[in-house]
Amino acid sequence: MSRIGKKYITMPQKVKVTLERQKISIDGPKGSLFRILPSVICCTLDEENNRLLLEKAEDTRLAQALYGLSRTLVANMVTGVSDGFSKKLQISGVGYRAQLDGNDLVLNMGYSHPVRMIPPPRISVTLEGPTTVIVSGIELDVVGEFAAKIRSVRPPEPYKGKGIAYEGEVIRRKAGKTGK
Repeated sequence: MSRIGKKYITMPQKVKVTLERQKISIDGPKGSLFRILPSVICCTLDEENNRLLLEKAEDTRLAQALYGLSRTLVANMVTGVSDGFSKKLQISGVGYRAQLDGNDLVLNMGYSHPVRMIPPPRISVTLEGPTTVIVSGIELDVVGEFAAKIRSVRPPEPYKGKGIAYEGEVIRRKAGKTGK
């Protein structure tokens, strides 16, 4: 039984929701998003309390599996258009740095060539100095995926901790070889 699916989604004052059968559109100060919900999920809008509720249309295993997922996806849409999402990455290592070339992110990570990354639409990349990259946008999955692509250029290695890591990520360190 999904406990997540049963929860109401509270709508901030600035957010406007439009329901058309299975299509849900959410407009807010940061932008607008829409999603088509599965046919086994129904969405109702309680306008006087300003909240959304998702329900199962039928009692099947598929409906149960999609129930909590759909609620979480819609809640992420509401958070995205009202506040937005961001991921911060830290670059550590001698000579490792990032810079912006227009919209593109250029990473110098010790390879023989700089790595150029083109962000997807509706994603913004900013730098706080040459070793801190901030990826932000209104879609949580796209922000997380692009941050993971940046991290995959040079993941942190366990001996010296050099590479690209999320802010607050704990890198498990290993002891190196001990000499005689």
